[in-house]
Amino acid sequence: MGMPRHDAIPTGQEPPVTPMIAHARFSIGEVVRHRMFDFRGVIFDVDPVFANTDEWYDAIPEAIRPHKDQPFYHLLAENMESSYVAYVSQQNLVPDDSDEPVDHPAISGLFTSYADGRYRLRQEHRH
Repeated sequence: MGMPRHDAIPTGQEPPVTPMIAHARFSIGEVVRHRMFDFRGVIFDVDPVFANTDEWYDAIPEAIRPHKDQPFYHLLAENMESSYVAYVSQQNLVPDDSDEPVDHPAISGLFTSYADGRYRLRQEHRH
């Protein structure tokens, strides 16, 4: 007599639906630019899907609100007026080809050097 299959789906039930896994196009240390707004930044963390508050998400105008089921990136960002932390969906980022470093006061605490459009993460922040 064989062993019962524990992975069999009971008759009449659909198999569970697994969410589509979106792959991150950008990596930590990469310098990127926002597709619609005039700012750029260096990525210091990546969420595989949206992981901010509903309040933050609902504050985005519906016409330009990104889907939640894609990677979201934490950026040390800068524009002409200031530096700040931004949370941006993958669909709204493009590579920055200016080859200019980002001017943000927190960069030296997370990264060591800048070359070829990306920053090198400090050893103590690597997994």
